Amino acid sequence: MDSLGAISTRLGFDLFKELKKTNDGNIFFSPVGILTAIGMLLLGTRGATASQLEEVFHSEKDMKSSRIKAEEKEVVRIKAEGKEIENTEAVHQQFQKYLDYVEKYYHASLEPVDFVNAADESRKKINSWVESKTNEKIKDLFPDGSISSSTKLVLVNTVYFKGQWDREFKKENTKEEKFWMNKSTSKSVQMMTQSHSFSFTFLEDLQAKILGIPYKNNDLSMFVLLPNDIDGLEKIIDKISPEKLVEWTSPGHMEERRVNLHLPRFEVEDSYDLEAVLAAMGMGDAFSEHKADYSGMSSGSGLHAQKFLHSSFVAVTEEGTEAAAATGIGFTVTSAPGHENVHCNHPFLFFIRHNESNSILFFGRFSSP
Repeated sequence: MDSLGAISTRLGFDLFKELKKTNDGNIFFSPVGILTAIGMLLLGTRGATASQLEEVFHSEKDMKSSRIKAEEKEVVRIKAEGKEIENTEAVHQQFQKYLDYVEKYYHASLEPVDFVNAADESRKKINSWVESKTNEKIKDLFPDGSISSSTKLVLVNTVYFKGQWDREFKKENTKEEKFWMNKSTSKSVQMMTQSHSFSFTFLEDLQAKILGIPYKNNDLSMFVLLPNDIDGLEKIIDKISPEKLVEWTSPGHMEERRVNLHLPRFEVEDSYDLEAVLAAMGMGDAFSEHKADYSGMSSGSGLHAQKFLHSSFVAVTEEGTEAAAATGIGFTVTSAPGHENVHCNHPFLFFIRHNESNSILFFGRFSSP
């Protein structure tokens, strides 16, 4: 299996490419949060459904051996049990085993709700839990009508992060500026400014810059990928791959440079129903009423995932970043000799990464204030 960092980077970029097909403006989500939810689903799936979800966690070369191992385990399990036991007690035991795994690996727990007789009350209870876990940043994860009396199981996970910059931006340096969404359209933003030493690299082939902005203790960093041209982001997206992102932002590739940084103060909040997106990425069986195999949770239950909702929130300020989860015209400032200039006044990509594991917690495009 690939490292968590490689998996989250690959999933993050693949998801971004799918989401941008139907989202023209800002995009923001948590690859680690979505990966965790897929991992929890995987514990309860079998057969082709499990194989589809497993592909998220493996590179192509790993898939054949992992499938063989899975088949071997299945044979051993069947031999040990002799036959599938279909009585009610066995179903409950099987489901409890699944829940034990979820709690062991994801520190998650079962919260019983009455979907049949109190679907809307259950929806409100789930939304309230999500709101409390994300410091009230994510509200109404499940909108009206999204849960009904036919709902069997709802899987909810939240990722909340509030980070302080290693060096805060001074508020007195923040000024109103124009942010160019394209060459003819701009909006006013509050542009934060500081000049310090940052991890930096210039991508000659793409005519773009990457900057790493560390948070306190340097465990986490926000990386910004800024094209030189106002409309440069769309032109280079197809030239970026998960592997290249890892390579470009590796310590050996970036170097410490004195940088004049201009970064807008911004907030992005969005919600996605990822069923169609994940199906397009090859995980359709998990959501198919006829093909889904969740026998690892409950044999013969007819379970299938009805909703895969993900909400996210990010606020970038002078003090730092608060994030939660459940993309020119002569406006550059002349920099002093030996200084790089990173002026984020047009669409850019950004992601927040755990440096030791290289895992991407959050991934986004800022293109519309």
